[in-house]
Amino acid sequence: MSEGHSPPAPRWEAKVLTVSDGVVAGTREDRSGAALAERLSAAGYEVVERVTVGDGVAPVSDSLRRLARGFTGLVVTTGGTGFGPRDLTPEATLAVLDRQAPGLAEAMRLVSPLGRLSRAVAGTLGSAIVLNTPGSPRGAVECLEAVLDVLPHALDLLAGRGGAHPGTGS
Repeated sequence: MSEGHSPPAPRWEAKVLTVSDGVVAGTREDRSGAALAERLSAAGYEVVERVTVGDGVAPVSDSLRRLARGFTGLVVTTGGTGFGPRDLTPEATLAVLDRQAPGLAEAMRLVSPLGRLSRAVAGTLGSAIVLNTPGSPRGAVECLEAVLDVLPHALDLLAGRGGAHPGTGS
């Protein structure tokens, strides 16, 4: 980068919520949260907060409410979307969403054969978009990448900055 030139300012902010009893207990490293933050930054998002919370409906729903309060941007969760008895991230997310965005969740499920086992949901909470992704770093990033192309337009619409639909001119 030449002197006097600064990188463009990020267009959107993002927050990452890692849901893992093991990470909270210090017995596991938060590799999926780190991978999501890195990928979001590479896509031009400013990651303004990373939080870790244990599994369960109350901890996750309370964290989502707090993260979305007064926030316009993207909140991505990682973990708790499978079939384990403590995998309750989708239930916690559904408890707080204003509106579901099933197309986003469906697109994320299509990225790999294991996606068929995901119970992840997506939707809006206030002026934030919430996406559930799996707890593995690779799965979390793959799911995020499946929807990255449409998120700026969705965030524009949610923030009241509509305009032309991408690629259609209308």
